[in-house]
Amino acid sequence: MKMTYTIEQLKDYLKRHDIKPSTIRIKVLEYLLNNRIHPTADDIYQYLINEIPTLSKTSIYNTLELFMEKGVVNALSLKEKELRYDINVYFHGHFKCEICGKVYDFPVSEEIINVEELKGFVIKNVDINVYGICKKCNEKNKEA
Repeated sequence: MKMTYTIEQLKDYLKRHDIKPSTIRIKVLEYLLNNRIHPTADDIYQYLINEIPTLSKTSIYNTLELFMEKGVVNALSLKEKELRYDINVYFHGHFKCEICGKVYDFPVSEEIINVEELKGFVIKNVDINVYGICKKCNEKNKEA
C-alpha cells in the first residue's frame, strides 16, 4: 500500500534525522518509504533516473551511506554481492526466498539474544536472516 507523503513531511523526516534535505535525498527517502521491498542501490537508481535524468549511481550510494550513518536505513547483505536497504530500522528478522528472491520481514523477540552464553559480551548489531522457499513459490511448486 503506497502512502502519499508531502514534500514537507519528507523534509521534516530528514531534518529529524539531522539530514539536510536535497532533491535526491527526498526522492530516495520517498522511494524507500513507498517500496518496502529491501531494494538495492541499483533498484533505486533505475527507478529515479526517469525522474532525475542527471542522477548518478554515486549520488544514490552517498545518500544511502548518509541514511545509514543517521539511522534512517539498515543495510542487509543476505548472501548477495549487492547490499539491500531496509527503511524499517526496528528489530526484526528477514526471510529470503531462494526461488523468487523476495525478502520478507518477520517479527523477532529481542529475548532471542538474551542468553547466558552472551553475558558480558557487547552486542553492536544483530542480523536474523532465514533462507528457504516462500509460501507463494512453495504453492507453485506443489501445483507443478
